[in-house]
Amino acid sequence: MNMSKKTYKKYAEARAPRSPILKNCIRAFFVGGLICTIGQGLKDIYTNLCGMNKEDAGALTAATLVFVAVLLTGLGLFDRIAKFAGAGTLVPITGFANSVASPAIDSKSEGWVLGVGAKIFTVAGPVLLYGTLTGAVYGLIYWCVCMIGG
Repeated sequence: MNMSKKTYKKYAEARAPRSPILKNCIRAFFVGGLICTIGQGLKDIYTNLCGMNKEDAGALTAATLVFVAVLLTGLGLFDRIAKFAGAGTLVPITGFANSVASPAIDSKSEGWVLGVGAKIFTVAGPVLLYGTLTGAVYGLIYWCVCMIGG
């Protein structure tokens, strides 16, 4: 069967299953919203019941969400939730935690150094690298502007 790229594209699109976009968006909205609501609830608990200031409560909330996401990843439950919710689990900090934990768990059999240590940042590494680099460049620009402006 000899067909052009254009013909093949039409052929593939006609046979590919349609994605239920509206259903996926609704699921992502509600699960992502639920994760954020849980985070807000944790922050309120840490602030009102534990007497923490807002900054410390925010940091502990983020750490708690990361811990829960990594725990769920290790138990194999995060993937099930992500399969149902799609991007709803990706957007909050839980998605970042999962992207760090998953490669580490998958490569554990290769050892702690060459497996976990080498592969833990395969997904999140570029985010950390370019986030840090952007912050440094922004800081340098800010410093230069402050020096010129007085």
